[in-house]
Parts: sequence; C-alpha cells; structure tokens
Amino acid sequence: MSTTVIKESSTSTIRKPAPRYRVLLHNDDFNSMEHVVQTLIQTIGGLTQPQAINIMMEAHTNGLALVITCVQEHAEFYCETLQSHGLSSTIEPDD
Repeated sequence: MSTTVIKESSTSTIRKPAPRYRVLLHNDDFNSMEHVVQTLIQTIGGLTQPQAINIMMEAHTNGLALVITCVQEHAEFYCETLQSHGLSSTIEPDD
C-alpha cells in the first residue's frame, strides 16, 4: 500500500513594513521657545510638555532635533503642520 503526501502551499502574503521617516525640527532665530513647545504639543498627539521642551532644546543647542519617526504619510503631515506654524521642519528616510 502506498502513501501519498500532499504538500500544502501557503497562500499568505508576507507584508513588508512601510518605510519609516524621521521628522526633523531645525533651529531658527525667529520663533520663541514657548511657541515651538506649544506647536510641538499641538501637532504631535501624545507628546508631553517635557518631551516637547527636550526636542526644542535639542534643536536650539544642536541646530537639529528628531521630533518623531513614523510612516511617510504621517511624517509629511507633521512636517507640513509644523511649517504652517512657522517652524523649520524636514523629513528624511529612517535608514
């Protein structure tokens, strides 16, 4: 008596995670520290005041600070929102 082995093929698709992007805040000589902190808190959901102060101080001290890392669509939204409030912001791929 022979036995037949049936191999099951997988039909599941492997999803590649969406590429992530860094939202960067650049230091400027125009906006007050309070305005930067308030704009960060209003723009980035869940960001606390101490976190916003740390981001603002890092940009002030080093010229550049990481605000958040997220998917491209969100990064573009955050960057544009920060810019619309007069802040200097860019995004870049998170390698």
